[in-house]
Amino acid sequence: MAQLEAGAAAMDPAPAAPPVVEWPEGGALTRDWVAGLASTLDWCSRHLPADRLPTVLPPALVQRLVLAAAAILHREPNLVRVDPRPGQSVVVVGDVHGQLHDVIFLLRDAGFPSEERVFVFNGDYVDRGAWGLETLLLLLAWKVLLPNCVFLLRGNHESKYCTSVYGFEKEVMTKYKDQGPQVYRKFLRCFEDLPLATIIAGCVYTAHGGIFRGTIVLPSKRSKKGKKGRKNKADFTVDSTSIRLGSLDELLKARRTVLDPPYEGQNLIPGDVLWSDPSLQMGLSPNQERGIGLLWGPDITQQFLRTNNLKLIIRSHEGPDARDKRHDLLGMDKGYTIDHDVECGKLITLFSAPDYPQFQASEERYNNCGAYIVLNPPDFATPVFHSFEAVKPRPPAHPFYDFVDVADSDEELNLDAMDSGTSSQ
Repeated sequence: MAQLEAGAAAMDPAPAAPPVVEWPEGGALTRDWVAGLASTLDWCSRHLPADRLPTVLPPALVQRLVLAAAAILHREPNLVRVDPRPGQSVVVVGDVHGQLHDVIFLLRDAGFPSEERVFVFNGDYVDRGAWGLETLLLLLAWKVLLPNCVFLLRGNHESKYCTSVYGFEKEVMTKYKDQGPQVYRKFLRCFEDLPLATIIAGCVYTAHGGIFRGTIVLPSKRSKKGKKGRKNKADFTVDSTSIRLGSLDELLKARRTVLDPPYEGQNLIPGDVLWSDPSLQMGLSPNQERGIGLLWGPDITQQFLRTNNLKLIIRSHEGPDARDKRHDLLGMDKGYTIDHDVECGKLITLFSAPDYPQFQASEERYNNCGAYIVLNPPDFATPVFHSFEAVKPRPPAHPFYDFVDVADSDEELNLDAMDSGTSSQ
């Protein structure tokens, strides 16, 4: 088990401030520039008050990097085919939730993205942790540098609703003040551009939450106008017996450019992919606990693998807090669980944020490990698990959300507060 000891470095006198980050001359990012960005972000997290970040990381630079990455992400399909070249391995990463120092360690421990090593990230880069902005910027920089070796998927926290509740919106506003709204809008647009899933080497499906239902075809319904011109929502009640497993073709055709994936209506596939959870109960049913997405059993995992000629599903979405409430499934102590083991293959949940959540109301912490998975040639279907402990001690930081009153997991959603599925563009 790997661990990075950072105590001695944290006690050293503060070194000189790094220079202001500037876009590299010539316009193209380099490995040295990205490495320098990581070092600068690490320094700022340890020695600079949050609202002083713009003195080193100007808002114009942040927006340029986000827009550059969003332009690349926008061109990728909902379902990205990751086809490693001979000799390439693939590293799969789960939730990281703004835990910058653990992400920096993970990249070093696994080996940085390169022509020999592809990375697939399953989403949830922001919220709860104190350095969501820095974490996401670092990963976006890697995407811009190596667009064909780094793949960033959307998590349920890459949304307007979650970031307003779990801290990222307030984090951006605190760090960038007057420029905060403009910077935040750029991030929201980038969230909409993130793809939903990958298929690695033709045999491994990865997504944040998991599988999804087939497209729902509903009769046209005119909404009745209420008082003052407001429209009453149409009743799109879904009969659980009518839910069928979706196809990869339907996933490719879904509309992902929504601020908050809808929990009702016809465009349900994005919400399913980002919010669904596995179960030990057979079948496919609405996820009543979350109010969005699905629950699916081992029989559905078998059907999905067999239909699509796959061997593994690697999803994320559930940390130790969520699993603490689910006694039917294994805990997240090691950073991963094997939830379904069926004839055609396995379903794995992967969580990459150790000692999560960073801010916890109870004195007793979960002290979970994080993990990442390496898929090696030639078959890519035999996962190699790497668990790691959190970088300690973490630099002192203030939370950007009320972690005492907010639910430990995402179960208690205020669905009415979620965006109706509109785009920011």
